[in-house]
Amino acid sequence: MKKFLHFLIFSILLFSCYFSFTTTSLAQSSKDADQVIEARVTEVLEEEQHQTLGSDHLYQKLKLHVYKGSLKDKEIIVTNGELPLANLQKYKVNDRLIISCGQDLDGQDFFQIIDSVRRDSLLLLFILFLAITLVVARFYGFSSLLATAFSFLIIFKIILPQIIKGTDPILISVITSLIIIPVTFYLSHGFNLKTNVAILSTFFALLATALLATVFVELAKLTGLSSEEAAIVKSNFENTINMKGLILSGIMLASLGALDDITIAQAGIVAQLSQTMNETSFIQLYKRAMAVGRDHITSMVNTLILVYTGASLPLLLLFVDNPHPFAEIINYEFIAEEVVRTLVASIGLVLAVPLSTVLASIFYLKRKNG
Repeated sequence: MKKFLHFLIFSILLFSCYFSFTTTSLAQSSKDADQVIEARVTEVLEEEQHQTLGSDHLYQKLKLHVYKGSLKDKEIIVTNGELPLANLQKYKVNDRLIISCGQDLDGQDFFQIIDSVRRDSLLLLFILFLAITLVVARFYGFSSLLATAFSFLIIFKIILPQIIKGTDPILISVITSLIIIPVTFYLSHGFNLKTNVAILSTFFALLATALLATVFVELAKLTGLSSEEAAIVKSNFENTINMKGLILSGIMLASLGALDDITIAQAGIVAQLSQTMNETSFIQLYKRAMAVGRDHITSMVNTLILVYTGASLPLLLLFVDNPHPFAEIINYEFIAEEVVRTLVASIGLVLAVPLSTVLASIFYLKRKNG
């Protein structure tokens, strides 16, 4: 009962911090977004094909009803497709749009479509995720959601603000990892020897990943400025952000989740084997656990490669029917950066398996024989 009360108090404090942060962020966002309104398409006034510089593209004139913002309840006319943009969308009645509004040099109002409103679909997906997690995993699902909320709290309240202030991204990621790892592991898996071993293994595996990432980011001469958004971040924050360190920080944070899975699984395997094997030596226990761990390595590395491949699918199109040779394309920084991310994270996962197996074998044999 005492442990449950402590856990309940911690949960309340965690959610209080989380909602306080969310409210503050939304309030700040609303202050910064005075010139942005939301409107619903009520009528498509015109829809035809225009030709600009020899290229055909869609043109629409839309009538919209503003339901949020400084022009609430007003009707506005917005054009879509005056220029042949690559991401030009076709809109229909009842589509909800985010519109930027302002005045030109003559004092006339002008409107520009920024994006579609997609919050409802995201909220629905999030609720579905919560429901399935709670129904299937029950209490453990609830504790894992608390762990996820805590991770986001640390990222948005500590890591990102410190990076913006100019703190070394690697240093702040290492320090916050020392907080994230034990809190999220204990919330998700409970207070036991298996979790203790997994935490220790994850610390060492993350350190190896960080060292490996540091070496190969330098060897590959990555700058962290290979993407347009990276250049925007660099200029918006007056060059205070270490973009190269940001790559390393991203690799470390991305590895945390996968390391959680693989270290807990290996520690659990060793725990079960130590109970079922009558006379157990360290070598025997290690070999038996690694036989299962190798299967885990195969599936985890394959999963990680496919995740990065899916995220970088547009980049892979550059390798198909491209007149430039493979050796030239792979040398582009924006591609080399993804290769370094994928391979460094994969090596860290592979190293985590024998590392967690060794530590778990030592601790479980010590408990069994002592």
